[in-house]
Amino acid sequence: MGDGRWGGAERWRSAGRALGRVVAVWAVSTLTMLILAALLPAFALQSAEGDTFTRTALTAAAAAGAFGLLGALVWPLIVRALLLVPALVLGLLVFFLNGSLLLVALWLVPDGRGTADPETAVVVAAVMSAVASATSTGLAVRDDDAYRRRLYRLTGRTRPRVSDGSPEQAPGTVFLQLDGVGLHVLRGAVADGLMPTVASWLEAGHRLTPWRTDWSSQTGASQLGILHGSNEDVPAFRWYEKDTGRVMVSNRPASAVELQRRAVRRTGDGGLLTVDGASRGNLFSGGADQLALVLSMAARRGRRNRSRAGYFAYFSDPANAVRTAGSLVAECFREIFQSTGALLRRETPRVSRGGTYPFVRAFATVVERDVVVAAVMGDMLAGRTAVYADLVAYDEVAHHSGPHGRDTDQVLRRLDRSVALIATVAEHAPRPYRIVLLSDHGQSPGETFEGAYGLTLKELVRAGCGLPVPRRVRRIRRGRPGAGSGGGSEARDAARDALRLALHRPVDETGETAKELPARPSEPIVLASGNLGLVSFPDVPHRMTREEIDRRHPALLRALAHHPGIGFVLVASEEHGSVVLARDGVEVPVAELDDGGPLAVFGPGAARAVRRTDGFPHVADIMVNSMYDPATGTVHAFEEQIGSHGGLGGEQSHPFLLSPPELSPPVAAGEELVGAEQVHQVLRRWLRECSGPQVPLEISPPTGGSESLLPVDRPVAQDKNR
Repeated sequence: MGDGRWGGAERWRSAGRALGRVVAVWAVSTLTMLILAALLPAFALQSAEGDTFTRTALTAAAAAGAFGLLGALVWPLIVRALLLVPALVLGLLVFFLNGSLLLVALWLVPDGRGTADPETAVVVAAVMSAVASATSTGLAVRDDDAYRRRLYRLTGRTRPRVSDGSPEQAPGTVFLQLDGVGLHVLRGAVADGLMPTVASWLEAGHRLTPWRTDWSSQTGASQLGILHGSNEDVPAFRWYEKDTGRVMVSNRPASAVELQRRAVRRTGDGGLLTVDGASRGNLFSGGADQLALVLSMAARRGRRNRSRAGYFAYFSDPANAVRTAGSLVAECFREIFQSTGALLRRETPRVSRGGTYPFVRAFATVVERDVVVAAVMGDMLAGRTAVYADLVAYDEVAHHSGPHGRDTDQVLRRLDRSVALIATVAEHAPRPYRIVLLSDHGQSPGETFEGAYGLTLKELVRAGCGLPVPRRVRRIRRGRPGAGSGGGSEARDAARDALRLALHRPVDETGETAKELPARPSEPIVLASGNLGLVSFPDVPHRMTREEIDRRHPALLRALAHHPGIGFVLVASEEHGSVVLARDGVEVPVAELDDGGPLAVFGPGAARAVRRTDGFPHVADIMVNSMYDPATGTVHAFEEQIGSHGGLGGEQSHPFLLSPPELSPPVAAGEELVGAEQVHQVLRRWLRECSGPQVPLEISPPTGGSESLLPVDRPVAQDKNR
């Protein structure tokens, strides 16, 4: 009886505190509305004849109460109805939708005493939502239970996961992927004070372990290997498959779901997150049941497609929506200011940052970050066992601003604050959590291939195939202005020599002019993945050999291999199986490759990476890796990026793992962590250490019609968010 009375009294006290907070938020909102009415001429809370202060205060209280109720009851319905609206559009609509709710609230005030112009209503609603949110959070911080409930609401949760009654729950694990942040960048950010949270973890004994990517150093290959244990047959970010006649692009939903299906079929395992897992902001699900912003689910239809659920969970709180929308607009202006400054300072290298890019950057650095961080917070408060989340902000900005500089420094600071927030929320979770930071690749700086040599890889390939090229390319051959801005006169001369070789029929060893075999009507497909280029001939059903290419296009391989902007070329060979070609006539069979010779400049492991990719069923007819200058750390991207990744060369191949000391070392002393598949095994071991063995779940069936073909007769979008 005593316990029952005590429990009842505690419930009444809790209810009383909650009511007190509601009244306090209402009072502060009323006061805010009175202040805004006094400051804004187009916002009134009085009748035309004027009212007493008491009457005006009652009007403000009624309007504030109505606005609060509409925000709690109607706003979630509006957001759910707009889930199919693109996220950028939804972010911009937030202000106007919130302003509309305020106009409705004023309309509900008796006697029509509340009026506002539509533009003013947007401002008033934004301020009201921000003040109410700040007040509610401030009051809840003093009450642990209330603060937890506040966090549940902010993250779309209503209550924590029910405990199994054990005195100590096994710890959960959160894997936070800082997309594109290489080992060198992380160390520099810590040394410069940009990431104090990470610095404190290192001081507390966290292990910082480097690992080396595969040849395809990009999110598609790395994350597929990390989450699903296999990135076999992923030669690049985008590639052409002769057997299906389609271009695979890792960040297209149809391609992502097919890559995930292949990996699951190959391993016979659902993925890293099959047991009580959550996947947030990733290309692939990892076998998780809880999904938000997962690309491979976006191609599916029906009840299983929950890839957009994270938007609803986050934006259902109008304060979240207003705050994120405001940050989105600010980020757009920040990008415009920064790009204009770079232009005025004549910074080089530089790429175009106009058009829709400010909005793309704002989505990656604000909307995606806020939604993913809120989802991870919710997963911890719900007590989930394993969470894997990708924060893409740095990668997006570094592509256009370069991996080192003021622009990316600001992004690294904000990423550290996001990590700190997640660590703080973990203290309120119903179970302990171990947070692991990792990256999927780094980024290497450098001027684009076109900027350095005046032509694209596609134009060089077309010239080598005897196909028409733009007039400016022929001017480069004759040494006229525009022959390239990088590498000095010697490099420009070598580039012109390679182009002359491509544009003129070569002479064989006997002195006779080589006769080029007639080509079929189809043209080569040239695709770029950072500083890795892929050339495929779609009319030939098999992988072409060097001998077949030389018979059809005698100048092509020599033009590529001798170009100063290209480090090496991989091609099949009837005589040697496969061969690596480089400048000065260097030819090395793949079977004899080591980390010396033409691959020495690319560092240890390059030969292994090339040899593995050479065995992929969908490797391109010609694989082209750009040059790499170890003195400057630069490469030449074959697309419009001054910070790039996708091939071999420099920082792009060296990501990191940052793990708490409670977890076992990733590798034994003196060993290296090589490849995304090995990282998957390490993460699985850590999950077993925390929560017991991970039992694979049933493999998801293929989706059939959702995997639409990607035609190659259309331009392939040069996706930048990788």
